[in-house]
Amino acid sequence: MTGAGAPPTEAPLVEPAVDATQAADAGRPEPVIRTRRLTKKYGTLTAVDRLELAVYPGEIFGLLGQNGAGKTTTILMLLGLSEPTDGEASVMGLDPAWEPREVKRRVGYLPDAVGFYGNMTGRQNLRYTARLNGLRRGDAETAIDEVLAQVGLSDRADDRVDTYSRGMRQRLGIADALVKEPDLLILDEPTTSIDPIGVVEILELLRRLVHERGLSIMLSSHLLTQVQSVCDRIGIFAAGRLIGVGTVDELAAQFGDGSAVIEVGLDLTSAADVKRAGTTLGAIESVDSVEAPGPGGATWRVHVRPADVERRVRQDILVAAVDKGLNLTALRPIVPSLDDIYRSAVERPPVKPAGLKRKSIDRTATRRRPE
Repeated sequence: MTGAGAPPTEAPLVEPAVDATQAADAGRPEPVIRTRRLTKKYGTLTAVDRLELAVYPGEIFGLLGQNGAGKTTTILMLLGLSEPTDGEASVMGLDPAWEPREVKRRVGYLPDAVGFYGNMTGRQNLRYTARLNGLRRGDAETAIDEVLAQVGLSDRADDRVDTYSRGMRQRLGIADALVKEPDLLILDEPTTSIDPIGVVEILELLRRLVHERGLSIMLSSHLLTQVQSVCDRIGIFAAGRLIGVGTVDELAAQFGDGSAVIEVGLDLTSAADVKRAGTTLGAIESVDSVEAPGPGGATWRVHVRPADVERRVRQDILVAAVDKGLNLTALRPIVPSLDDIYRSAVERPPVKPAGLKRKSIDRTATRRRPE
């Protein structure tokens, strides 16, 4: 920015020796959310610590962490509702600290505790939101009908909101965020306190919105199973720091113990067959150990080390079963649950970030908003 109201020139920053975020961006479109060393402090408490994050067009990104990990503080900075202490953020190419109104116009937001006027209908609440966002009446009515249909509330649109269930209120909250036709949705704990059927409906709705509207979605949650079921990539947040980012498979490789597990189903009719199966599986190259099935079971667990040869070991198991006359009924890799990955990630000792030290800048002291 230049001219009147431009912020004072800051001292140049010393960048880290290797910018891992830029390296990961190679060949990808411009992120809809980008942060660099984003930091928020409250006195001596660091709520968000040098956050490096990128969310890309058309993906659902999950920000996973326990309550108090810094997820909501991050969201508030991305929306321009809280000023960073240090670092920078870009949302849809805009700096939320300088251009909060434009960010809010481009981004739909569903807070943890969504509030509506209970004595008004769902449609009336959406009309109120449309007026606040400057939509013309005709355009607003068309948009309201469309979003109510998308979230499955057309048949309850003219009922008072105080008759809605928690799940219906959350769906109305998503409709409220969609009325202004945003490019990005940010959802804070969107499935908290919703019954299991309502959770499934919300998650299916998010996937449909990405497919039908081409939206990007960032959701924060502490519910691991739900994040794993809907998100394309996941960022693990702990004590204000992002300690891992990637798909479930990538996070499993990053925080695993270097081994993989293969489930093998065998139809064996005698004790001699069981013994032969154990010997055959254990003799395959890179098999670390073999777990025989329990009483009445037919599934073996084959532990492989290193993990990156798991595909080759599966092929070797198939060949060995044919060669030894073992009746193979199932053969598949066991993907670690996000619960296992998360526990391993947060229990691992923190690694000191690589790179050169940089001069810290207190943004609250040096940054001015434009007039």
